[in-house]
Amino acid sequence: MLLVDPGLYIGTAADLNDSQALTNAAVTHILSVDSVDPAPQIPADAGFHRKWIQVYDEVTSDLLSHMDDCFLFIQRAMERGQAAIVHWYESEVNRFALKAGRSRSATIVTAYLMKRHQLGFSEAYQRLKNVKQDVQVNSGFEEQLHLYEAMNCEVDTSSPFYKQYRLTKITEKYPELQQVPRELFAADPAKSSSSEVSYRCRKCRRALFRGSSILTHQVGDGASAFGHKKSSNLTGDVQCTSYFIEPVQWMEQSLLGVMDGQLLCPKCSSKLGSFNWCGDQCSCGRWVTPAFQLHRNRVDEIRQLLNWK
Repeated sequence: MLLVDPGLYIGTAADLNDSQALTNAAVTHILSVDSVDPAPQIPADAGFHRKWIQVYDEVTSDLLSHMDDCFLFIQRAMERGQAAIVHWYESEVNRFALKAGRSRSATIVTAYLMKRHQLGFSEAYQRLKNVKQDVQVNSGFEEQLHLYEAMNCEVDTSSPFYKQYRLTKITEKYPELQQVPRELFAADPAKSSSSEVSYRCRKCRRALFRGSSILTHQVGDGASAFGHKKSSNLTGDVQCTSYFIEPVQWMEQSLLGVMDGQLLCPKCSSKLGSFNWCGDQCSCGRWVTPAFQLHRNRVDEIRQLLNWK
């Protein structure tokens, strides 16, 4: 096992068998990031604090959601003047050829360094590679670390960045879309009161979504992004003409089991926009995946008036 930061080691599952080395390093907390529970390799009477994150070493796996919890687990060891080890699995049959798991443990350690020392992804990752050159974060985990950085190293479930990330993971996990967790859908503003900015159907005034449901995206390349369409009326100043939002409860029946379709007002059935789980292109040129878009000219923004006395 290798010391990455004061009180933090990275190693293999084999290191868990060396109880003397763990004792000498004051390791009391063992963080396992693997698809297999390493419990059989850990002495039951050693008194270790354990945390197991069950995840596969695949680009579609979700580690972002666990980063804050892992940070707190490691931090608890340090607050007591002790140490933690984050480890990967290493095959006893082909330990030099198999590197599965090094991406997972490297991701968690990099996230810890980012949060602990307020570093960007590149600098934190380089610190880890200075200690262990052969770690290799896969592209999916690297994207999650960049997102973690964008959220200031805090997993904020209300962040538009996180909501978009969560939607993307849902499309990967449920490709047939017959099962979509109900918590994915934002509350229907027509069935609850709030002082938040809301958006209503321009035709019948039915509340459709709140401001917090809007998923912002970087403005695309404008007309150049539509070059394949060869349209003569495109200009370089293309703006976003739709709101891209998280799915709302009233959409649920329309979304399940189909990849794309229209979004109709649940009250008057007027066409509001469309959805596509595989993504769609905004008028600004940016591709958004998945896409739940309502046209701006079909909805009105409603703000609560302040009561002045």
